[in-house]
Amino acid sequence: MSREFPRSERIGAELLRELTRILSTEVRDPRLGEVTLQEVRVTGDLAHAKVYFTCFPMDEGGTVQERLLNGRLAGFLRRELARGSRLRTVPQLHFIHDVSVRHGEALSALIESAVGSSSAQASSDSTAESAEKPEQVQ
Repeated sequence: MSREFPRSERIGAELLRELTRILSTEVRDPRLGEVTLQEVRVTGDLAHAKVYFTCFPMDEGGTVQERLLNGRLAGFLRRELARGSRLRTVPQLHFIHDVSVRHGEALSALIESAVGSSSAQASSDSTAESAEKPEQVQ
């Protein structure tokens, strides 16, 4: 019987749960702000893990949080993960600011403006057509 998900995906999901718990309960750095972890991708050899995060409210790039998370805090988080997990070795953590949410919001705004302009154009076309056609009296 084969498993549905590779081991690296299962470990990534577990790391995501544990990192979220550690960040919410044990890290008290005000410079970190509101950080939300989105995904953890673990390499096949389980030596490295990319942790994608977003910041709320939306900041300009999240560079402060990224530097903070990739600095001393990465070592602290890795040590806490080692204490609470059954892994032989805990992957080295690499935090990456996830900009997909910002790109999604920009695309949604473009779609809404395109739909708004096309519906406004369609309504102006229909009023122009009704003005051109004389009413028929029966």
